[in-house]
Amino acid sequence: MQSCRVNFHTLGCKLNFSESSTLARQFAEGGFVRVAPTAEADICVINSCSVTEHADKKCRNLIRRLHRRNPQAIIAVTGCYAQLRPEEIAAIDGVDIVLGNNYKGDLYQRVIELTGKGPAQVCSCDTEHLTRFFAAFSTGDRTRAFLKVQDGCDYKCAYCTIHYARGSSRNLPIADLVGEAHRIAAAGQREIVLTGVNTGDFGRTTGERFIDLLRALDGVGGIDRYRISSIEPNLLTDEIIDFCAASSKFQHHFHIPIQSGSDRILGLMRRRYTTVRFAERIASVRRAMPDAFIGIDVIVGFPGETEADFRATYDFLAGIAPSYLHIFPFSERPGTPAVDLPDKVSPAVATRRAAELDTLCRQLHADFCARAVGTEAEVLFESTMRGGWMFGFTGNYRRVKVPYDRSRINRICRVKLLSMDDSHDLIGEIRD
Repeated sequence: MQSCRVNFHTLGCKLNFSESSTLARQFAEGGFVRVAPTAEADICVINSCSVTEHADKKCRNLIRRLHRRNPQAIIAVTGCYAQLRPEEIAAIDGVDIVLGNNYKGDLYQRVIELTGKGPAQVCSCDTEHLTRFFAAFSTGDRTRAFLKVQDGCDYKCAYCTIHYARGSSRNLPIADLVGEAHRIAAAGQREIVLTGVNTGDFGRTTGERFIDLLRALDGVGGIDRYRISSIEPNLLTDEIIDFCAASSKFQHHFHIPIQSGSDRILGLMRRRYTTVRFAERIASVRRAMPDAFIGIDVIVGFPGETEADFRATYDFLAGIAPSYLHIFPFSERPGTPAVDLPDKVSPAVATRRAAELDTLCRQLHADFCARAVGTEAEVLFESTMRGGWMFGFTGNYRRVKVPYDRSRINRICRVKLLSMDDSHDLIGEIRD
């Protein structure tokens, strides 16, 4: 193949981001030049998401846009949408190859073996055969890396296709992941975000425990900060909470999905906890780390969710007062048990409920950030510059801005937090 330019288009989660970055390294090692997503390329790689119908539509629109912009480019689609609906993607004009998640690590070799444009090649597999683990970490960000520590999920929640798109829970050995962390440290990145489909379920393959992974990573030199991207409430043990509270590297930052504040709806969703158990987990975090950032996922408009159920969710979230809410209107996914549930909620009602929670989220986040005004914090600064400002995050994920100073990029600085702007960014003054 004479072509040498490749670009990447990543849809969805941090796990996809880490995998796209690894694919990009494979192409670079093969002599290809990575170009921007907006630039003309000989090969366009799309790492797809299928968590909602909107994600599917976004992928289809992206394929068509790329093909119109450069009709001769080879378009390769992988990821969860490719796994779940390979023939649907293959039928879109311009697509040359569709690879399911089991073959994602083979994408580079498959693409360079293509002889040119032609009928789309499809290589996917049944969920039962999703057993391979594609090791991945991101390197595109100068400051932060996403390290994939786990893949797949055994939970089969009623609304979710992830088990079908990613297969059963599996992982690499701790020793291998520590080796990956050393590679990240050698590249100069200071922070690692541990990511996976069900991150806290680490150990299904190897018989190891998530807490043992945390302890091993804590000893890697050159990495100053770790964050756990998301963890199920039933897997967030006191042992993990106490370890993070005592560690100088694991940040006081937790992303914990609840999905509903109604126990009846949690039962319909096939979640593995009650609101009482969830509240107890939040209380345990705050006893150990009173100023921890707590982000919560919530779904509105699930089939059967009455106004009383929504009010219970709203009141529950207002009561536990997280730092941030990630709000998702329910999206019906083919093949999931939720499809057959009665009492569908209209999109208009779901949109209105999401708007109510968004208003609550803005107030909760403002309150969380405002509490830090007048204090000092350690901030890891990133390379982005907007309007003369540079940005970074405290350990508990408050965003801070100071006048741009290139020498501070990828450095942890002591900062006095002076005030908060309308976007809830804290305006700081570097003290060291």
